[in-house]
Amino acid sequence: MTTTDGSGRAVVRRARPAELEAVGALTLQAYRVDGYVSDEADYVRELLGAATRDADAELWVAVEGGGDRVEGPAALLGTVTFCPLGSPFREVAVDDSEAEFRMLAVAPAARRRGVARLLTQRCLDRAREDGQARLVLCSDRRMTSAHALYASLGFRRLAERDWTPAPHIELIAYGVDL
Repeated sequence: MTTTDGSGRAVVRRARPAELEAVGALTLQAYRVDGYVSDEADYVRELLGAATRDADAELWVAVEGGGDRVEGPAALLGTVTFCPLGSPFREVAVDDSEAEFRMLAVAPAARRRGVARLLTQRCLDRAREDGQARLVLCSDRRMTSAHALYASLGFRRLAERDWTPAPHIELIAYGVDL
C-alpha cells in the first residue's frame, strides 16, 4: 500500500531490498545531523540495520513522487519502522492492543515538506489496519520538532513509560488512542 500527500510529491511504501543500505544510511544521517547520536554510540549499528528492521518489523519509506516508478536511493526522503505485534523492536508497547513505531528519520534536504507527517500517518493507518487500540512511541527528550508533530496528530505524553536505555539518553513516551 502507498500513501501520497495529495500533491504527487511524496509516496509512502514498504522499503525495497535494493534500498535497505541507503535507508540505514539515511536513518543514521538524520540522527547524526541533529546531534542525537555520536559515531561511537552502540545505537549506530541499530540505525544502520535497515535489513534487520525490515525482517523483524515493517520498514516504510517516503520517496519522491511517482509511486512504483521511483527507483534508486536518491529518491529516498525519509523512513520509519512500524513494530507490529510480535516484533522484537517493540520497546514501550505494553500489550497486544498497542502498536509501536520507532526510528522516524527524514533526510536533511527533505525536511519541512511534510515527510515526517506522512510517515507517522502511515503508522497510524497501519495500527488501525491491525485493529490496534493505541499507537505508541518513545522519543529522545531533545527531539522537540518531532514532539510538536506528535501533539498535532493527537498523541499525548505517557510519562509513566519514560525510560533511560543508556547513560545520558532520556526517552519520553507518547501514545494516541485509535
